[in-house]
This record gives sequence, C-alpha cells and structure tokens, in this order.
Amino acid sequence: MRKNDSTKAWLLKYEQLLHIQDHDFAMRPGFGGSPVPVGIDVQIESIDSISEVKMDFTMTLYLRHSWKDERLSFPSTTNKSMTFDHRLIKKIWVPDIFFVHSKRSFIHDTTVENIMLRVYPDGNVLFSLRITVSAMCFMDFSRFPLDTQNCSLELESYAYTEEDLMLYWEHGNKSLTTDEHISLSQFLVEEFSASSGFAFYSSTGWYNRLFINFVLRRHIFFFVLQTYFPAMLMVRLSWVSFWIDRRAVPARVSLGITTVLTMSTIISGVSASMPQVSYIKAVDVYLWVSSLFVFLSVIEYAAVNYLTTVEERKQFKNTGKISGMYNIDAVQAMAFDGCYHDSKTEMDQTSFSLHLEEDSMRGRSTGSPSTDSSRIKRRQSSGGHVGRIILENNHVIDTYSRILFPIVYIIFNLFYWGIYV
Repeated sequence: MRKNDSTKAWLLKYEQLLHIQDHDFAMRPGFGGSPVPVGIDVQIESIDSISEVKMDFTMTLYLRHSWKDERLSFPSTTNKSMTFDHRLIKKIWVPDIFFVHSKRSFIHDTTVENIMLRVYPDGNVLFSLRITVSAMCFMDFSRFPLDTQNCSLELESYAYTEEDLMLYWEHGNKSLTTDEHISLSQFLVEEFSASSGFAFYSSTGWYNRLFINFVLRRHIFFFVLQTYFPAMLMVRLSWVSFWIDRRAVPARVSLGITTVLTMSTIISGVSASMPQVSYIKAVDVYLWVSSLFVFLSVIEYAAVNYLTTVEERKQFKNTGKISGMYNIDAVQAMAFDGCYHDSKTEMDQTSFSLHLEEDSMRGRSTGSPSTDSSRIKRRQSSGGHVGRIILENNHVIDTYSRILFPIVYIIFNLFYWGIYV
C-alpha cells in the first residue's frame, strides 16, 4: 500500500483547525458591525536614496499588521500561536494597506517571500512583511543647499472606508522604530515621528490614514567644496585684472573671459543635478551674484580702455602728439605681447646695465667696496622709477575698483550667510 502524503495531511489539519473551509474570507471580520481595528507597527530598516531630480525617496521597512479575526480562533491547551508563511495569505482575509503617492514597491523574495503570518488561539493575527517602497516627497528648494526637507510615507486602506476598517498606531509613537545606523551621504536624518489623520475622496468617502514623518537636513560641506569655494575663487581671480596695467589688453581680456566661462560652467553643473523649478534657489542667488561681479570686472576694463583711448585722442588733438606716457611704440608693444614697454625706462635700464659693467671692471681692478653700494643705489632708483611709472599709469577706476569690489562682495557674503544659515 502507498503511504499517505504527510504534506497533504498537514494541510488538511491546519485548514480544519482554522476552519478555513467553513467561512467566507472574502468578507472582512465582523461584516455589518463595527469597523475592524487594525494596529500598525513599522520598523524602518534603511533609507536607500533621496532624489532631488525625481523628488522621491526609497525606503526599506518591516510592516506589521495586527487585528482580530474570530473565524481563525482554535482550541489550544498551551495557548501557543501558529506561524505560517506566504501560502496561507491567499486563503484568509488580510487588510488591503497601500502606500499613498508611491511610485513603485515590492516585497522581498530572497530566499523566499519575506512574509510571516502568526495566528493566536483567540483569533488575534500578526501579519508581517518586508517591503521596499519609493514614494513622492514634495520638496522645497528655495533654500537649497542650505535646506531642510520634510518627507512622509502615508499608509491607507484601498477599499475599506473608516466605517469598515480603522487604522491606528498600535503602540502610539513607539510603533515607529528605526535602525540606529541609518545614514545618508548628503542628508542627516534629524527626526522620525508617527501621526494619523483622514483622507476624503468624493466618490468613495473617508479613509483612515497613517503618516511616517521624517526630517532631512542637508550636509553643506560637499556644496562648499564643489560650488561655493570655486565661485569665490573665480570672483577673487577676476579682481587680479585691476592690478594689471591698463594697456595690457590681452592679459586683462583673457583673464576676464576665463573667469566668466568658468562661472558659466559652475552654474550649468548645479542646474543639471536639480529639478527645473520655477522659483529661485539659494545657490542660484549666490552663483548669479558672483557671476555679476565677474561680469562687472570685465565691464570695468572696457570702461577703463575706452576712457584711456578718449584721453589719448584729446591729448593728441590739443598738442599734436601723444605724451610719453602713451607713446605709440609702447602701446603697440603692449597690445602685441601684453607686457609694459616704456622707452624712457628701457633707456635707463640700458644705461644702468652699462654702468654695472663699468663698475664691475673697476671693482675687479681696485677692489673698492664703494662700487657695491653705488650698484645697489642705482638698482633701487631704477626699480623705483618703474614702480612709479606703473602707478602713474593706473586709471582712477582701477584704483577705486581694488577697494570697492572686495568690500561689496564681503558685505554680500555677510548678508547671504546671515539670512540662509
């Protein structure tokens, strides 16, 4: 004789024990009476990612439901519960909880479906499953990257209104627990809290809704290194042009264009990693004001160059020649190689080098110490002469810009960090 299949025998036993064949589990417990209380308990395992572009978050959690279904009560002398896996779920009634504003979610199935069902002799049921869910988080980027975001995961029954099913946090605020090691690369999780409320739909009615609230504060150090510091550096680099001779056209123009293009690259990089919102973000204020300073430094040199040309034309019209300060040879040489050339200075330097050679020959023959002191004096007088020429050739706009631009930028930084931090 063939042996009976022990698996089928066990299946028959638990179905008979729980009276599964004797009841219609398509109906909720206590149908027609008071709503079924369903207690919710959540343990958050991890927050996997936060996406500013998609404005969503991904979270892995353990979702546990507790309710009482007297149809599943069974006699027991030891008052021990029975634990089942996912195969029993399809044969009994379970709450139809879903996540509001969720984009995608799934139950983990390695190595089997992560579902547990525990039935107690008095009919109390504990239903637990491990889920990863991606849901919307309505973010406000007006203070980005100095912002704090408030996100929430919302749970609700899909079919049963408040007249049929009552959702509640089983242990109050203690119903929401988190792993101690939850961390994110760009955010600090400041707070988790549980709350409840109601949702109304015009065609179906009122529903109980539970909220898992958490607060995210963004780490700013990454953005200081990648955005703010390069912007500050470009603004200060644009100020170098104020100290370059006003006739060094290639040097000042190339420096201005380089800083403007670099600021455009920084702005484009920040915009590519952010959603296309219609309002101004905090980082936009800083970058565009910094770009304005860089742009103004270019405009400043355009004004200096124009006024210098006007001044030379007026002098040429009045005297019939251009002064030595603006002689044609020096201007042409400056426009070609970007270096200062002055005929008088070059003559002084030539004579100075001849005197040096003379003094060195005399020093060799006489060995007099006075030659060293006279050499130093001549070198100092020549260096001072070049310095005076450079200072005399500075335009008054450059002189004021060296002071005005840094002061205004420092004041802007004080206001910016004072308001947003």
